[in-house]
Amino acid sequence: MSQTTHGLGGLKYDPTKKARAPEWNVFFALVGIIIVFELIGRLFMGDSFLFNTRDNVDTLFNQARLQIIILQVSIVGIIAIGVTQVIITGGIDLSSGSIVGATAMIAMSFAQVAMVNGNPNPKAIFGDLGWMDLPVIVPVLVGLSCGVVAGLINGSLVAYTKIPPFIATLGMMVTARGIAKWWSKGNPISFPTDSYALIGKGMTPVFLFVVLAVLFHCIMTYTKYGKHCYAIGSNEAATRMSGINVDRHKVLVYVIASGLAAFAAIVLSSKNLTAQAGMGVMYELDAIAMAVIGGVSLQGGRGSILGTVLGALIFGVIISGFTFLKLDAYYQEMVKGVIIVGAVVLDQWRQQSRSRGK
Repeated sequence: MSQTTHGLGGLKYDPTKKARAPEWNVFFALVGIIIVFELIGRLFMGDSFLFNTRDNVDTLFNQARLQIIILQVSIVGIIAIGVTQVIITGGIDLSSGSIVGATAMIAMSFAQVAMVNGNPNPKAIFGDLGWMDLPVIVPVLVGLSCGVVAGLINGSLVAYTKIPPFIATLGMMVTARGIAKWWSKGNPISFPTDSYALIGKGMTPVFLFVVLAVLFHCIMTYTKYGKHCYAIGSNEAATRMSGINVDRHKVLVYVIASGLAAFAAIVLSSKNLTAQAGMGVMYELDAIAMAVIGGVSLQGGRGSILGTVLGALIFGVIISGFTFLKLDAYYQEMVKGVIIVGAVVLDQWRQQSRSRGK
C-alpha cells in the first residue's frame, strides 16, 4: 500500500483512513430499514412494502405508500430544519411543538370566512369586528410574526441571560401551549378561506419541505451564517475571540427555528382545515430525534440539513412500516420513544468513537 508524503513535517496521507461522510451511514440505515420491512412483508404477509403488487396498476413502486411516507414527515421535517440549526450551535429547542399549537390557532383566526353555507361563521373568533375573508398574506404574516416573537424571546433568554437553552425553551413550551388554549378558550377554529386552504393542499407540504431543505442546506454550507453556526457549536469561546457576535447570532438562530415552526403550523392548519390547541404535541421531540438520527451532534458543531432530511425519512418509513404490518398505534408510540433514546445513545457513541480516533 503506497502512502503519499505531504508538507514539511513529513506527514503521510493514508487514503484507507479517509472518513466517509456521516450522511452515507444514515442513508445505508434507511435502506436497511426498508429491506427489513420488505422481507417481513414478503415472508409473513405475502405482500410488498415498497413495490406495487397489483395487476391493474403499471407502476413499479407503491406510489400511495411513498406519498404517505413523505407527507407524514414533511411538516415535522420543516420544524426539524430549524431545530437542526439550534442544535448545531450547541443549543436545544423544546418549544417548537407548542409554537405550532399557538401559531395555528392565531393564524387560523385571521384566515376565517365570514359566511358558511349562507349563514354567519359559527366558529368566528372576532365576531362583529369583521376581521374575516382577509387576503391570505394577512394570516401568513400574523403566524410568522408569532414565530419571530417566540424566537426573539427564546434567543434573548439564552444569549443575554445565559440561562440554559433547555430551561428557556421549556418555559416557552409551557407558555405557548397556554396561549393556544387561551386564544379561543379551548375551542377549535375552522372554516378558512380557499386561498389559505391551498397552502397545505395535496402534496404541497412536501414541496415546501424540500424547498426549505435545499435552501437551508445551501445556507448552512456556503454562507457566513452557516459557518458561524458550526463555529459557535464547536468552540464558543474561540468564536467570541475571533470577533463574531455570538449572542446576536444565537438570537437569529432561535428566530429562524421558531419562524420555521410557525410556518409548519400554517401548513398544518391549512392541511387540516382547522386549528386546535393540541396541535404540535411532541413535535419538538420528533424533530430533535430526526436531527440526531441524521447525524447532528447534541454536543454541537456537527451535522447537516441533508442528514436531518434522511433522519426524517427514516421516521416516515418506520411509521409507515408499522402501519403496513398492521401494528396498533400505541406500539408506534413505544418505538418512537425507543428511537429517541437510541438516537441520543448513538450520538454519544459517535462522540466517544471520535475521541478515541484522536
